[in-house]
Amino acid sequence: MKEIEVNASNFDTEVMESDKPVLVDFWATWCGPCRMLGPVIAQIADERDDIKVCKINVDEAPSLAQQFNVMGIPTVLLFKNGEIAGQSVGFVPKQKLLDLLN
Repeated sequence: MKEIEVNASNFDTEVMESDKPVLVDFWATWCGPCRMLGPVIAQIADERDDIKVCKINVDEAPSLAQQFNVMGIPTVLLFKNGEIAGQSVGFVPKQKLLDLLN
């Protein structure tokens, strides 16, 4: 499955009301670690049909970053049933993100 670009207008539909767990990557184009993590996030999106993978550009949706207290990027949040079920901050290996899902 492809990553879904999320903003304030589609956040509730894509993330909060999802029937699957949702991995949400808060990132920015100018962020080096974000650019390093991007391909890892894309790989997970391609490999896992049991989850939804969303990306939120913090420059385009600062209210969402603020709402979830994103202080540093990249921040990856795992949502299950509209609740935060896990979090990872900074560049991490793929396995750490997979561990977050399990």
